[in-house]
Amino acid sequence: MVIIGITGTIGAGKGTIVDYLVKNKGFKHFSARDLIVEEINKRGLENIRDNMVLVANDLRQKYGSAYVADELYRRALVSQNNCVIESLRTVGEIELLRKKGKFVLLAVDADPKTRYQRILERKTTTDDISFEKFLADEAKEMDSDDPNKQNLKKCIEMADFVIDNNGTLDELNSKIEEILKIIDI
Repeated sequence: MVIIGITGTIGAGKGTIVDYLVKNKGFKHFSARDLIVEEINKRGLENIRDNMVLVANDLRQKYGSAYVADELYRRALVSQNNCVIESLRTVGEIELLRKKGKFVLLAVDADPKTRYQRILERKTTTDDISFEKFLADEAKEMDSDDPNKQNLKKCIEMADFVIDNNGTLDELNSKIEEILKIIDI
């Protein structure tokens, strides 16, 4: 069983990579976002990005910096399939998964204006924001000394492969295929 973790900036294409791995390679998908939304719903909160960050940080504060990844890993083990864990955002999550067996971390990034256009097109409740708010949200998640808070910059630096996703969908899919050949999947 191989686990591919995905980190990256907002709107860079994490979900698109997941879709490719699930549809074309038979991977099972486990999403940090879905896990956090489950908790938001339990708490009766509005499903907005600020609450996602707040709840995720609260879970990490209570249960440890790797809580989200540990819970998703537990679910992945039950599946016994190759798995993709989407939206890793803390160093602790990555460190935990590196200790668990065959784990490969992909990071994805693209130009901020391109990413903002993508979030507008996907039209989720958490993405209905201005460009200024988009940049401010990302800045808050980019760097932190608190191990229980998001540190996308460090997560991206820890990646085994960094994908520039400023091109077409076909170009992205080709990059994914190249990586899968390298890691022998």
